[in-house]
Amino acid sequence: MTTDTQTWTAVCAVDDILPNTGVCALIDGQHVALFRVGQDQFFAIDNIDPKSQASVLSRGLVGNLGEHIVVASPLYKNHFDLRTGACLESPEHSVRAHEVRVEEGRILVAID
Repeated sequence: MTTDTQTWTAVCAVDDILPNTGVCALIDGQHVALFRVGQDQFFAIDNIDPKSQASVLSRGLVGNLGEHIVVASPLYKNHFDLRTGACLESPEHSVRAHEVRVEEGRILVAID
């Protein structure tokens, strides 16, 4: 499905992701970490940890640091802002954030 210049990919049903957890999806050959925060907030960032090059960010712990909703990498414990992909400890290790929307109970992600 295409809107403007973005292509949206249906990844899974909303109920496939438990609150405050993440899952990994392969979208157009890219590893994407998709997170559900609380009941109705969804975020997507690249799943590859930039420091280790392992596809693990979807398995990190979700929480917050001040105003930032973050995931902590399970390997090096760096915190990634789920809204922006910014690495709070080392900005040079930031990842891309992707747009997410929900339609008819399905989660869709746009990869730029």
